[in-house]
Amino acid sequence: MVASIEVADTITVGELAEVLQLPATRLIGELFKNGIVATINERLDFDTAQIIVSELGLDVELHKKSVEIEPVKRVKTAPSANATERPPVVAVMGHVDHGKTSLLDAIRGAEVAKSEAGGITQHISAYQVTHKGRVITFLDTPGHEAFAAIREHGAHLTDIVVIVVAADDGVKPQTIEAIRFARKAGVRIVVAINKIDKEGANEALVKQQLAEQNLLIEEWGGDIMVVPVSAKTGQGVELLLDMLLLVSDVEELRADATAPARGLIIEAHLEHGRGPIAHALVEQGTLRPGLFVVAGHTYAKIRNLESTTSEPLTTAGPSTPVVISGFKTLPEFGDPFVIVHSEREARSMAEAAAEQAGKTHRADMNSSELLRIISRSDTLRELPVIIKGDVQGSLASVIDSIKSIDTEEVAVRVISSSVGIVNENDVHMASSSEPKAIIYGFGTTVPNNIKQLASRDSVSIRLFTVIYELIDDVREELSKLLAPEVIKKELGVLEIKGVFKTTKTEIICGGEVLSGKLTAPAQVEITRGKNVIGEAKLTGLKRGPNDAKDLAEGELGGINLQTSSRLDLEIGDTLTVFTLETKERTL
Repeated sequence: MVASIEVADTITVGELAEVLQLPATRLIGELFKNGIVATINERLDFDTAQIIVSELGLDVELHKKSVEIEPVKRVKTAPSANATERPPVVAVMGHVDHGKTSLLDAIRGAEVAKSEAGGITQHISAYQVTHKGRVITFLDTPGHEAFAAIREHGAHLTDIVVIVVAADDGVKPQTIEAIRFARKAGVRIVVAINKIDKEGANEALVKQQLAEQNLLIEEWGGDIMVVPVSAKTGQGVELLLDMLLLVSDVEELRADATAPARGLIIEAHLEHGRGPIAHALVEQGTLRPGLFVVAGHTYAKIRNLESTTSEPLTTAGPSTPVVISGFKTLPEFGDPFVIVHSEREARSMAEAAAEQAGKTHRADMNSSELLRIISRSDTLRELPVIIKGDVQGSLASVIDSIKSIDTEEVAVRVISSSVGIVNENDVHMASSSEPKAIIYGFGTTVPNNIKQLASRDSVSIRLFTVIYELIDDVREELSKLLAPEVIKKELGVLEIKGVFKTTKTEIICGGEVLSGKLTAPAQVEITRGKNVIGEAKLTGLKRGPNDAKDLAEGELGGINLQTSSRLDLEIGDTLTVFTLETKERTL
């Protein structure tokens, strides 16, 4: 009888061993066999625990403990007595090509979309605008499906999410995804119906589609503000800004500018001559040059503090996007940052964070990856790649996107990934890989001497500025590793009327073609009654005493068969004649 055990969404190795009544060492050993180095106190998610239990062959079924799910609410820290009004942070999201960046261009009078590779936002960009004497901070988040991770971070950075929906195209998959992110982050939603000046614009349909996603607009009795706009003509832009300020007033957004500064890293990259550069959003307190900042596993003494338009800043208060130089190494995209009193304290905190991250990483494998490792056959073909990115956020998105192409037959093996230009070490690593790795650069460059080195070592370097083009290239390379599809094409069926010669390797017989047209050479499947008794190769045909190119339906003829072992044919056996063709497969 199969025992049923209820466990929570996550469970430590020790707790799982206890409920299974197994020695913890056995469980740790099973995890190790499946690629996870874990200690007794490390946590496993439910799916991973379920897979391990099935691998152990126990008569046990795990079930999740039922937990009541409450709506996600944005956690707000209680403002101190010194808290004052702060600018709202607004993320702009929506389906690709629905005009998010163009709308922001109309708001700040810039021409950003034209400079973006492929007209698609590739990174989170942040900047401030002033409307009626008040400041609004905007985040432009990527719309292409490959940037889901960046968009989710964008939603968690913000107070208000503007979801842009094209009036002529309606609610699309990435629109729905943006709605989900905004709800998960617990932020207010404002909908901008863009392109209302285009032929085919249908605002009523968009509103109906929004209602289907449980976004009920104000005029239908809901609480979702909808503003029709045209990024092209500027129509409705002023009203949209008014609505954002109104929502901001309702939310009573406040922060203490005198408290120790803290915030989030929204982007990071290496800059020639300046080293690691971080784009950050201040949530509380005030940043100044010279302060010590800790972000995850790295820290900085702020050397330069700038606005996102490269203007030097002496201070940066709450809701201000800034550019920080002075980090020892690149901070991670999405890391929170805090201010500390000294370099010694900063170094100590960063080292502790790095050590903890190392421990976590050893058991950081989701259930789908584990399942693939367990079910992986020895015939899995891997494509080794090295990924170079311009910034941390897009680097993570590139890796996540190309790993999503993996199948049980072919998979990408990322042997190295880092931010910066392609360097000598990358080429040496690619060259020493078996087979040689492809170096993919996203938004980055290759110095001439590195190009020469790569050419000498026959290492392929491929540079891209549009993420879906890079993904398509990886997909094409993986497709080349797929075993071709073998297609069986039946030519015809013959019934044996006489057997004239049988040896260990050859059969000469005669018969009548029941269907189709037989040609040689071809493959043959021999059937007696309902059972297949063997296979052979058709090497020749005869019509009477003469060789024949083919035999058509209704004709009598002779058959020459080549066999790998002796087959004794009988009158009445049927031969199904076919050819095997190969077809290249694609992902």
